[in-house]
Amino acid sequence: MPLYTDQMQRKVEVPDRPRRIISLVPSQTELLYSFGLEQEVVGLTKFCVHPAHLRKEKQVIGGTKNFHFDRIRALRPDLIIGNKEENYQEGIEELEKEFPVWMSDIFTLEDALQMVTQLGEITGRAERGAALAQEVNDKFNNLQAISPLSCLYFIWRKPYMVAGGNTFIDEMLQRCGFANVLKEQERYPELSAEDIRQLNPRLILLSSEPYPFGEKHVQEFRDLCPGAVIMTVDGEMFSWYGSRLLKAVPYFKQLQQEISSALHL
Repeated sequence: MPLYTDQMQRKVEVPDRPRRIISLVPSQTELLYSFGLEQEVVGLTKFCVHPAHLRKEKQVIGGTKNFHFDRIRALRPDLIIGNKEENYQEGIEELEKEFPVWMSDIFTLEDALQMVTQLGEITGRAERGAALAQEVNDKFNNLQAISPLSCLYFIWRKPYMVAGGNTFIDEMLQRCGFANVLKEQERYPELSAEDIRQLNPRLILLSSEPYPFGEKHVQEFRDLCPGAVIMTVDGEMFSWYGSRLLKAVPYFKQLQQEISSALHL
């Protein structure tokens, strides 16, 4: 069987053109679908919402951090695709005792493009993977960052949590011209209300996932930072690193326009 090195530098033996694939990551499930692998995908997580019909037709094997091992074994997968951050170490270690498990580990756009290309090669869709990666890269090369705006990107409430540095979200913020004020703090720091007041960013972005921020939360942050522009944003555009990236650049350009208009830039 072909031997591949995944993005965690693990050696994984995968059958030539795997026929029974389980995806443990929503954005990578959507990517497999875009490769034309709907029939090969036999299992996915309850969070794999794109395309919507897949979750109704395929076996749901649990969440991204709690797998139903009995369901996975019953599916007899010849390839399982996961992600270091989105899945849990103990679960992955259990699965790799029995099945080929290929793991992504993504912090930058370049990491995402590598993942797209490599999964194309592994699944027998090398040409499609390379073309998709090139198309995403071309779109991002056409994205112009606006003048840097100090920014906080919220992913959770009670406690407040934001995206720090060394995250894919931070990479997307940078490419838009949004200067993450907590870039020097890695991963997802917690903040108090007083912390937010003192940081006093020019821009506050409230993500639709994993916490479902909506318009009803805007006033809460306006009370903390009266001078900030506060917007709810589509979290998938900032954190999904598969074929959804094709839609991200048009979304970012529209967001930049709305923010510039709000700031009278």
